[in-house]
Amino acid sequence: MEESRPSLEEMFDQLEGVIGTMEGGELSLEKSFDLYNKGMELLKECGKSIDEVEKKVLALDEDGETHEF
Repeated sequence: MEESRPSLEEMFDQLEGVIGTMEGGELSLEKSFDLYNKGMELLKECGKSIDEVEKKVLALDEDGETHEF
């Protein structure tokens, strides 16, 4: 069974939560490091999702026909 990946919007929301928690301070060094790693993984997944979307974007040629790039 294929595991579904969160949407790009959901990942951005999670990333905002991580950033907000880190900016709030009052974290141990270990918790800060864990949140940093989680944020970096989320950024990596966001990049993958954006790449997949870009590959699906269609471009029109001069004849008005669509082609994937």
